[in-house]
Amino acid sequence: MATIDRHASTLALAHALSVAERGLPVIPLSRSKLPALRSPHRDEPQPALCRGECGLPGHGVHDATTDPRAVRALFAAAPWATGYGIACGRPPHHLIGIDLDTMKAGASGEPDAAPSSPVPPSSSSGTPLAADPPPESVAALQHLALRHLFTIPETVVVITPSGGRHIWLTGPPDRVVPNSASRLAPGIDVRGAGGYLVGPGSLTSHGVYRLAPGTAHLAPAPCPRALLDLLTPPARAHHPHAYGTDRGNGLVQFVLAAHEGQRNTRLFWAACRAYEHGIGDVLADRLTAAAVLTGLTEREARATIASAARLTTAY
Repeated sequence: MATIDRHASTLALAHALSVAERGLPVIPLSRSKLPALRSPHRDEPQPALCRGECGLPGHGVHDATTDPRAVRALFAAAPWATGYGIACGRPPHHLIGIDLDTMKAGASGEPDAAPSSPVPPSSSSGTPLAADPPPESVAALQHLALRHLFTIPETVVVITPSGGRHIWLTGPPDRVVPNSASRLAPGIDVRGAGGYLVGPGSLTSHGVYRLAPGTAHLAPAPCPRALLDLLTPPARAHHPHAYGTDRGNGLVQFVLAAHEGQRNTRLFWAACRAYEHGIGDVLADRLTAAAVLTGLTEREARATIASAARLTTAY
């Protein structure tokens, strides 16, 4: 049974209610950063495609709400929650999260020591991003900005316990931004439709997420058009044979190389790439088997692959 830290849970609820008042849908999270409420369909033999239509809580990001009474009810059902997640891609803000990993992973996949400067200087746009010298992910974002002629506007920035940065941006209602892991550039993950960001004030196993100095008063800024185009690439024509068996093997190997904490993200990324190139259904069983070898259950793996199929076919 989960240990209940009532003080942390009370603070998480207070932060979640404050964010919900700004129109950002929230859900309670456990210390592991996962949704605090388990699926009501977890004992069913086949993965459920229910997104809350059953009327019960426990559907992850699909439970996210701005209704204060509903938020309180979710936290009451999960008194062990010490954090909250903010659903991306939902109206009215259509939040997009740019996740910059400022840590270098060791051989175990865990981050090494934290940056020497916990409060980094601001970028030329006024948005705090990185320490000096900049980590690879920040340098990659700066390179993309120079190459594609955009700047990151002043916006909300959240500092993660490992020293990473979550940049909050908003998108237009007619563009669906997918979740991705290192597709934009190494060390840059994107949280879009169907994903969520850990909210500031959340307590996790690795520490507290907090607002970067100088950004607490800001609202999420619109995503620059050039960056938005990079986040929403045009759908590629499906040419299964052109994609090749070798690349399918590469996607399977990418999943097999996942460390704990990366397994679901890597599987989702690989499945998205497979469906974009028309070999998703062909590769689904092999991706599932690879994910099971890394520690996911078959039900979890197939549910993740199904999510990737739904997202990629929506573009």
